[in-house]
Amino acid sequence: MAAVVLASNVLVQYPFTPLGLQDVLTWGAFTYPWAFFVTDLTNRRFGPIMARRVVYVGFALAVALSVMLAAPRIALASGCAFLLAQLLDVVVFDRLRHQAWWRPPLVSSVLGSLLDTAVFFSLAFAGAGLGTAVYNIGSHTIEMPVWIGWAFGDLVVKLLVALVMLLPFRALRRIIPPLETAHARRDLAGSR
Repeated sequence: MAAVVLASNVLVQYPFTPLGLQDVLTWGAFTYPWAFFVTDLTNRRFGPIMARRVVYVGFALAVALSVMLAAPRIALASGCAFLLAQLLDVVVFDRLRHQAWWRPPLVSSVLGSLLDTAVFFSLAFAGAGLGTAVYNIGSHTIEMPVWIGWAFGDLVVKLLVALVMLLPFRALRRIIPPLETAHARRDLAGSR
């Protein structure tokens, strides 16, 4: 978890220049969604208490390392956004635990991504003097701060990755039993 957040904190400082997307995307958008995947797998197997522990440890390590390797404003914004978004992810996943297999990881990741994006980009870049970008949408031209374009691009990538991450989540369901099954197996083994 700490490695995912640290990589994201460093990579978010670099615009994604391929395909001319530097005004709407940073490299961090591709690494951060893995944090939701780690949290959801932990929550599935060990439950919300352990998932929160992973979040807290990941938070502490990531913030400490980010202070050394990323700008202080990025580290602070990341810490706040990470903690809020991941704790929301834990609660939502746990509440949806008994629904269709895809619903807990997808809904929790989508809601966590929305919160993370709003908190992170507003704290990290609002008022930072990054300039503006001009976007042509159909026949309309919109001018807005670069960081808003980055937030939008980041969110789109997070949502797409949340969809794609359903594939490995489903595959790992066979290897990582849900909390209830793991407890039932342990209880059965203890009664023998």
